Amino acid sequence: MTASDSEPGDSGPTVYDLDPRCDREAVEAGELYHATVNGVVEYGVFVDISDQVSGLVHESNLLGDYEVDDKLIVELDDERDNGDLSFVERAPASYTTEAVEYGAGTTVTELDDHVGSTVHLDGTVVGINQTGGPTIFQVRDGTGIVPCAAFEDAGVRAYPEIELDDVVRLTGHVEERNGGVQLEVESLDRLDGATAEQFRDRLDEALEEVAQPHDVDPLVEWAAFEPLYEDLKDVAHLLRRTILEGRPIRMRHHADGDGICASVPLQLALERFVEEVYEDPDAARHMLKRLPSKAPFYELEDVTRDLNFALEDRSRNGQKLPLVLMLDNGSTEEDVPAYENLAHYDIPIVVVDHHHPDPEAVEPLLEAHVNPYLHGEDYRITTGMLSVELARMIAPDLTDDLRHVPAVAGLSDRSEAEAMADYLELASEEGYDREQLREIGEALDYATNYLRYDDGGPLITDVLNVDCDDRDRHEELVAFLSDRSERDVQKQLGYASDHLEHERLANDAHLYKIDVENHVRRFSYPAPGKTTGAVHDRKVEETGEPVITIGYGPDFAVLRSDGVRLDIPEMVEQLREEHPGAGVSGGGHLVVGSIKFVRGKRETVLESLIEKMAEAELDADLQSSASLPHDQ
Repeated sequence: MTASDSEPGDSGPTVYDLDPRCDREAVEAGELYHATVNGVVEYGVFVDISDQVSGLVHESNLLGDYEVDDKLIVELDDERDNGDLSFVERAPASYTTEAVEYGAGTTVTELDDHVGSTVHLDGTVVGINQTGGPTIFQVRDGTGIVPCAAFEDAGVRAYPEIELDDVVRLTGHVEERNGGVQLEVESLDRLDGATAEQFRDRLDEALEEVAQPHDVDPLVEWAAFEPLYEDLKDVAHLLRRTILEGRPIRMRHHADGDGICASVPLQLALERFVEEVYEDPDAARHMLKRLPSKAPFYELEDVTRDLNFALEDRSRNGQKLPLVLMLDNGSTEEDVPAYENLAHYDIPIVVVDHHHPDPEAVEPLLEAHVNPYLHGEDYRITTGMLSVELARMIAPDLTDDLRHVPAVAGLSDRSEAEAMADYLELASEEGYDREQLREIGEALDYATNYLRYDDGGPLITDVLNVDCDDRDRHEELVAFLSDRSERDVQKQLGYASDHLEHERLANDAHLYKIDVENHVRRFSYPAPGKTTGAVHDRKVEETGEPVITIGYGPDFAVLRSDGVRLDIPEMVEQLREEHPGAGVSGGGHLVVGSIKFVRGKRETVLESLIEKMAEAELDADLQSSASLPHDQ
């Protein structure tokens, strides 16, 4: 009788039908298995009992004649020293079929319980780093990511056929490394076809579940915030998914108080999430970079630097190209050239900002865009306020560390939002009054000015008192830096005071102008924008009336207003149309902005700008007292 004569039934021996992913460990001598012929030779047939297990049925052990794809029942007969398997055909009169489900073996989160043991793991490759010794594969399953060290020879790439995003099956010895675990690879095979696709489907479901953000209530009740909250949830999901997929994140933020309040909480939240899913204790250092930007847009110099580092990391460390996360920056047409440069490499971009946006220009190039203006709100919802909530969706255990941060962000960016009272109350519960919060913002501005392109690391987190283990040190740093800031600001004001130009505009607002190129110290603190702001704050305090201040140089102007409804982005657009040869660009929002122009057109552009300011509507709602530096 041949296998074709056998009949399934309710009696007789069990014949196992292996899941295609089952490996050698699922096969035992003396048991029967369903098999498929995959090749016919003179001395017998080769059969598959799964995608991973194959062997020979010698002609002397065959009960019939077979062609490729024919089915038969076999029993394991022998395993040779080289691992080759031989089977014999069996043909029970009746048998029962039992499906054998695939067990992937150990998951990443279970590895801590198997230190010193050999385990099996299925996953996708999310990183390949060639060291001077072994090749380190970062392998992800549905529970986490683990480094797997494979050694061929010193500095020689092991398993060169394995590439990023391959689905692999590996066997390795679990060892402790630098506070985490690592697999020492004994074998590593790529899975293809249906087996790989099935794994990817299951992995996608698992990652989608882990990527879901935490459901947290906002720190304050604020109707204006509600439509933005759904946008933030989408971004939180995207960022968590990005980490799970092994893609690094380069975080670009404006180098000022609000930018720091936006980026530091988010950096810490993402670091904690990386620690949850990566077994490598150094993973956060490779996965996350926080990078301050001096300009109020993504400069080509910055994007070129980012691309260079990203391409080097891909070549040297086998990393995927990053996601770029823009904070307190990135919403305007000026950002488009940098974004188009990233698009050449399909690098995703996410923007969380509160400056007046040009959505038609930027959104075709963005993966996600969160901005209060897109929901009929404005700059008073600062990026720091938005990012604190975003950080809490990613790592809610940070909440107690962040309760004072939105107030720092609001005061740093002169927000007059109705929610500021609630944010100040939250900060008060943490032991901060308004003056202390203002001093934190000043200390952050002062420190970032001298850090230039460096993120400041623990110094900045200590100044902000986020992830700081010493409140006394925090207070001492803030007192020192804010005192230095105040000293230098007063010096600049002294230089500027004799050179201020004043006039009363037709709308009865005060206009103050200062040539910050020639009448204040250059290349020192504060920079032209902050110097203009300091002059402006003093005049607002002195007059108690609507004030506009312009600090200008050869080819730029920095704008501040109080009690005057200046639509700076709209004014910039009008100036661009009216003076096509002036090279006008810039942006901002209702009370803060900046413009650029060609040197030879400065007087023409400034005269036109002042004419528009003279026609602007006075608005008591935009008259700020909370933002004044010495207001209690």
